[in-house]
Amino acid sequence: MSLPTTRTPTPPRAGRDSVELDIEGMTCASCAARIEKKLRKIDGVSASVNYATERATILAPAGVTVDDLIAVVEKTGYGAKLPDPTEPEPDRAGALKSDLILAAVLAVPVMAMAMIPALQFPGWTWASLALATPVYAWAGRRFHRSAIVNLRHRATTMDTLISMGTTAAYFYSLWALFFTHAGSLHYTHPFTLTLGRSDGASVYFEAVVGIITFLLAGRWFEARSRTQASDALRALLTLGATRATALRDGVEVSIPIGHLVLGEEFVVRPGEKIATDGVIVSGVSAVDESMITGESVPVDKAPGDKVVGATLNANGRLVVRATALGVDTELSRMARMVEEAQTRKAPVQALADTISGVFVPVVLVTAALTLIGWLLAGEAVVFAATAAVAVLIIACPCALGLATPTALLVGTGRGARMGVIIAGPDVLEHARAIRTIALDKTGTITRGALRVVGVTPAAGISDADLLRWAGTAESGSEHPLAMAVVAAAGAELGSLDAFENVPGEGVRARVDGVGVHVVRPDAAGTLPAAIGAVVDAAQGRGETPVVVLRETGATMAAVGVVSLADTVKDTSAAAIARLRELGLTPVLLTGDNERAARAVADTVGIDQVRADVRPEGKVAAIAELRAGGAQVAMVGDGVNDAAALAASDLGIAMGSGTDAAKEAAGITLMRSDLMVAVDAIRLSRATLRTIRVNLFWAFAYNVAAIPLAAFGMLTPMIAGAAMAFSSVFVVANSLLLRRFRPESA
Repeated sequence: MSLPTTRTPTPPRAGRDSVELDIEGMTCASCAARIEKKLRKIDGVSASVNYATERATILAPAGVTVDDLIAVVEKTGYGAKLPDPTEPEPDRAGALKSDLILAAVLAVPVMAMAMIPALQFPGWTWASLALATPVYAWAGRRFHRSAIVNLRHRATTMDTLISMGTTAAYFYSLWALFFTHAGSLHYTHPFTLTLGRSDGASVYFEAVVGIITFLLAGRWFEARSRTQASDALRALLTLGATRATALRDGVEVSIPIGHLVLGEEFVVRPGEKIATDGVIVSGVSAVDESMITGESVPVDKAPGDKVVGATLNANGRLVVRATALGVDTELSRMARMVEEAQTRKAPVQALADTISGVFVPVVLVTAALTLIGWLLAGEAVVFAATAAVAVLIIACPCALGLATPTALLVGTGRGARMGVIIAGPDVLEHARAIRTIALDKTGTITRGALRVVGVTPAAGISDADLLRWAGTAESGSEHPLAMAVVAAAGAELGSLDAFENVPGEGVRARVDGVGVHVVRPDAAGTLPAAIGAVVDAAQGRGETPVVVLRETGATMAAVGVVSLADTVKDTSAAAIARLRELGLTPVLLTGDNERAARAVADTVGIDQVRADVRPEGKVAAIAELRAGGAQVAMVGDGVNDAAALAASDLGIAMGSGTDAAKEAAGITLMRSDLMVAVDAIRLSRATLRTIRVNLFWAFAYNVAAIPLAAFGMLTPMIAGAAMAFSSVFVVANSLLLRRFRPESA
């Protein structure tokens, strides 16, 4: 329904601007199409209404105000307003849930009394009226309201048929109670397959409550899945720091991030998030930028280097000068990318509503012709009216309404037990159609943490001695690379007598009274040929080598190389091979360097590699792959993947990833195993097949059953039972998804 609003007229805008409006009151995909059609009738206006996100994106020329656009939406029968980021999201699923609980509690006894003669106590029909009335009038109000709004605009949807069928059954039963023997305290429900010419009227409250309860269950599940779409943006924004430690007159002052001033200096201690984008004024540290760049190794930072808000300061105290605040930061820019990717119109599975465009009017005409036809044939009014009611009841699209949500419920339930979370039915459509799958490297194919993968000592030195010297020297550092070396050395550490962290080089220490340096190869001076060859080989494999130097007399001599890498997960190669068997072409898409990316790709069997890509580059790469005509899936786990996950046809987030990645994805994997992604795609395709079978048989049932009801071959009660049977078939077919077997361990 349109909502009354009080607004100050918005002035015309110059040029052709983009406007976004939140739309209220849509109940199906055909509602979105109707709003689009009305908006496009305004000269120069183009509009896209996204039913899933309940938002309209409109391009309007100069002279068309926001108020003009809102007025058109309201005249169409819906509500519209400018988005308010401070306003909490309405709990649509919660409102549906309360109605569903009410309907279910009252429907069970009504249906039991109608179907089990032994429960038909004296006056049971009047008890059914008392129980069915709140279900019809309150729990079913959204169907009636939608039908009235659409009727005013000469349109019909599934809600029209639901409202017509339940209204006809309810008021026919009410008439039967007050004006026929059905109101007798000793009346019992007759059980006949066909209408008898001398039959009196009966009550059909069980059809009323059954239809409303079943369809509310489907709507509730659908709404719960759909509301997750808007969470990605909020998840991104919550990653930023909420407070900053500003330097004011030489004193550290903790302030809300919103009070930080552009150009002001602030302090970042070890382990803290960097408050906003800036330039380092003083201090050195390693900064974990994996959420922005995808780079697995923290980056050494020194005065003059740029830092990005929300990245993590691993070690060392930094003083940073703010260069961007609020909407101008890198994090906010990524948030806008996710929002833009989400507001593009996704294909919404609306087969049932498409069918209803023709099906509903045909059913209404058929019911009217049934009534008129029997009257012209000389039959009694009761017989003719009962046959017409049977047509409306049996045509009520309970099975059509349940076809998608029940299969989705079982499929997602099975997926949850396997560690696969599927967001909604549109995800299944994309899972069936994808032909290319882009995969992030760090945390997706690889473990996402540095490990020592090679220890190469010089002649005459053991692996254990080299690791003990390197591990002891690095034990004074908080750098993630140092911690990986210490972890590899284990408990076999010596005595650390002195320690110095040299930014951009490594560490200098005294271990057991002897000088030991662990440094980058380019800081180690001239290396012996054998050591240099080891370094080159490690870098060629995409590893990160460090050279260990040990004091020998008055000089420092290279005594070995320790190589570190983000290692490939055990199941990644097998998962890539299985994805190929499913008809998908894998592409490695990473912010890491070319050599590291190529080494990983060769290990797991990926031919196409795109390295050194930042978040916007990943979105561009997804767009390029989609431009080739194939639908594209994206698998990732970091904030840097969130925009690409949202921009792809199907986003798959790894369970070890950030909340932003998970919220932007259509599928979330609770285990960080790429083989689970294979199971997710297989399960999605199986669930979609089930939905399509359900829709086919639900529609075929209506086509076959309506003529039987029209020719008086079915009583309304049998029609209601047949309608219920079609729902049982849909549920039973959906339950077969419980047999799905995963390939992951």
